[in-house]
Amino acid sequence: MAEQTTLDSLLEMGFDRNRAEKAVAHTGNQGIERAMDWLMEHEGDPDIDEPYLPPVGNVLGGTGTGGSDPQQPSPAAQPTAEGTDPATDGSDQMIHDGDTKQPMTEEEKREQIKRLEELMRVKQEERRERERAEEVDREKQRRRQGQELLQVKQKLQEDEMKKMVDLRQREKNDDKMAKQRVRDKIARDREERALKFGGSSSSTALTSPSAEGPPSSPTSQGPPPAKKDYNECRIQVRMLDGSALTSVFKAQEPLAAVRVYIQMNGNAPEGQDFTLLSPYPRRVYTELDMEKPLQELGLVPSAVLVVAKK
Repeated sequence: MAEQTTLDSLLEMGFDRNRAEKAVAHTGNQGIERAMDWLMEHEGDPDIDEPYLPPVGNVLGGTGTGGSDPQQPSPAAQPTAEGTDPATDGSDQMIHDGDTKQPMTEEEKREQIKRLEELMRVKQEERRERERAEEVDREKQRRRQGQELLQVKQKLQEDEMKKMVDLRQREKNDDKMAKQRVRDKIARDREERALKFGGSSSSTALTSPSAEGPPSSPTSQGPPPAKKDYNECRIQVRMLDGSALTSVFKAQEPLAAVRVYIQMNGNAPEGQDFTLLSPYPRRVYTELDMEKPLQELGLVPSAVLVVAKK
């Protein structure tokens, strides 16, 4: 009777019969609250609305013949405490049943349904609060992971920038040392020339400049003076939005160094591929040109490059 009462209460509250029967069966008929909890927890199951098939011998709301113990007699066949057969004393049995379980009135049913609906609202609100808390936790975890990824990205960019600065500093030091070696060689050459001509007569030394003859006029010179060897190159880059970037690079640096500088300091969208070209004379630089030094590409001592979409 308790199982049937729970089932009836669920049906009166508007639950589907399949769901109500499953809730009663799966909770072991432990009351309306347990059945409601089971329904709310499993309302999203894909098979929640499939027809409920009770096990053989287990009929909801009663005991089937297949599920009864053959060694134990049916309660209807057992004698009462006074040794009388219930079948022969039906009036006493009806009174006993009436004492233990009386039918609920309509008002009592409404009150019970009202209490159960209120309980269901409370449980649903608790579940919504729990889901909101879980969503907040997931959002916090997502933001924390995003911040960690951003920090890793910033760290990589800082390391890359530091490597570039160190490389530039080493190149500057190497260039400085090379210039110092050239100056030392020039000084040694002067000393050697001074020692070489130091043993000749003073008159010869004094007249030697004149013996060389008057300086020739510019028109009588043979080959033109050698082109100045520049060690640095000033590059101006025009971006897609009209802005400009200007920086100084080593003459022996590859064109790829200029592209890396644009990627690090330009305002182009991240991941957007682009190419470089010279406006006059017009030349579009290829991937092979990226490995060539700026001096070999004719960009020394200064040049203007334009960023173009691929």
